[in-house]
Amino acid sequence: MTTIKLHNSKTRKKEVFTPIDPENVRMYVCGPTVYDRAHIGNARPVIVFDTLYRLLCHVYGADHVTYVRNFTDVDDKINARAAESGRSISDITAETTQWYLDDMRAVGALDPNEMPRATQYIPQMIGMIEKLIADGFAYAKDGHVLFRVREYADYGKLSGRSVDDMIAGARVEVAPYKEDPMDFVLWKPSSDDLPGWDSPWGRGRPGWHIECSAMSYELLGASFDIHGGGNDLMFPHHENEIAQSCCAHPEGGFANYWLHNEMLQVEGKKMSKSLGNFFTVRDLLDGHDGEPGVPGEVIRFVFLSTHYGKPMDWTAKKAAEAEATLRKWRKLVDGVEAGPVNPEVLGALADDLNTAGAITVLHKLANAGDAAGLKGSAALLGLLTDELAGWDGAAVDLSGLAEKLAAIRTAAMETKDFSEVDRMKAALVAAGVEVRMSKAGVELIAGPGFDAAKLEGL
Repeated sequence: MTTIKLHNSKTRKKEVFTPIDPENVRMYVCGPTVYDRAHIGNARPVIVFDTLYRLLCHVYGADHVTYVRNFTDVDDKINARAAESGRSISDITAETTQWYLDDMRAVGALDPNEMPRATQYIPQMIGMIEKLIADGFAYAKDGHVLFRVREYADYGKLSGRSVDDMIAGARVEVAPYKEDPMDFVLWKPSSDDLPGWDSPWGRGRPGWHIECSAMSYELLGASFDIHGGGNDLMFPHHENEIAQSCCAHPEGGFANYWLHNEMLQVEGKKMSKSLGNFFTVRDLLDGHDGEPGVPGEVIRFVFLSTHYGKPMDWTAKKAAEAEATLRKWRKLVDGVEAGPVNPEVLGALADDLNTAGAITVLHKLANAGDAAGLKGSAALLGLLTDELAGWDGAAVDLSGLAEKLAAIRTAAMETKDFSEVDRMKAALVAAGVEVRMSKAGVELIAGPGFDAAKLEGL
């Protein structure tokens, strides 16, 4: 069996991945808070852990892998969006959840096995909080329930910080109901205009961190294999998850391997609305600010071209290069049956998900003309799949126009008047068609930004 090695954030080193049960490999990844469109930075962990999911399924068998990614559908950002828009919370979360699924499928992400919503697990959260209080790890005051951070000796080990250093360097909420500034909220009261559930501490709603602990326990158990997410979640979210989960279920170890992807930049700068470089996934897919849309497969290729542990820079140049590469590859594999995964591609992915190295091998396969190997190997990265096909214009039949241009060119060679040739060629280029003319004839290829409507006059 293929040996997989992963960089474990918990131990800060690359380790051989040994699942608790090879018959039931389990992975949990923190999902979105559903109040708006996902921005392109949100897509990075989705693509990273989708690729890891594909690798685990390849090595252990799809029936032996359980991948859980949650939806946070109770949150103050959602409440604020409902208040400002006048729409119901349920309408907002239903709409944005579907947006998220549509956009992530468009970049080639498979649906996880389980996609729990926080509001479906409120009783389980209340039960976990009750146990934490009973065991002395949490306390209730003024309608709030808080976790006693100093009662968990290993707090801070994931992020490598001491509690005192955290207090000195963090913006912690000072509140009269807190015993210690670092204690964090498990439950908070809700006013009549906010979502709330009955609990032993009054009507209220859960804090952010408890939801992932409750859902992962219900779906994966007290111990599971992999927990993933962006490195911005390492503290406080993942640190708090570990603390409350290990205290509520000391019989387990929570997650054995922690994987964190680095952040994303746009054209060398941090993405922000003030810089005008803040884009949603849908902005890229559909086009924005006069720019043409970027196919989902191209987005995925660009993301996978950088190792997940390194900062990633989205640039228009990278997107154009990725599109050109994928067009060549799709043309090469058209009508070819996929072959087995190339061992070098598998080896690169098994080495801490080295997607950039795997893509280098795909280039070698393409250059060698190994269409079957390219198609089968690329599929392990979610590339050249049938689900993402069609964007490259391969299905567009331009043979009739090619014959017409060839005839016009033949006539022009007799008359020495190439004005009509130039006119038709310009019209084709304006429609996004690449025109190749040689002694052998005329070849037309639907290129980037192909627009069939612009060909109607021809």
